[in-house]
Amino acid sequence: QVQLVESGGGLVQAGGSPRLSCAASGSIFSINTMAWYRQGPGKQRESVAAITSGGSTNYADSVKGRFTISRDNAKNTVYLQMNSLKPEDTAVYYCKLTSAGYGFYWGQGTQVTVSS
Repeated sequence: QVQLVESGGGLVQAGGSPRLSCAASGSIFSINTMAWYRQGPGKQRESVAAITSGGSTNYADSVKGRFTISRDNAKNTVYLQMNSLKPEDTAVYYCKLTSAGYGFYWGQGTQVTVSS
């Protein structure tokens, strides 16, 4: 089993720059992809950013240039640096770990609320 614990959310003013963290523990296969998703009020969950164990990244168009995903493989932790936050970034942010052949796991989510 794999456990994912997110932290770093909260109430932020527009233009703020919080950083989310997601620490993975348990039976983690070294080759995996870690990603951030979000679900805003009344919206479907959407992909925000992802990073492979080799460091390749991809981003949703809505966050390109503002958000940066990174990871520390030694700590099994993924980060999401969010800059220039907008009210439309308000959402519950979820961490996801995917390992080919081993399935995927979700964290419990952390709320980010951006005030204008």
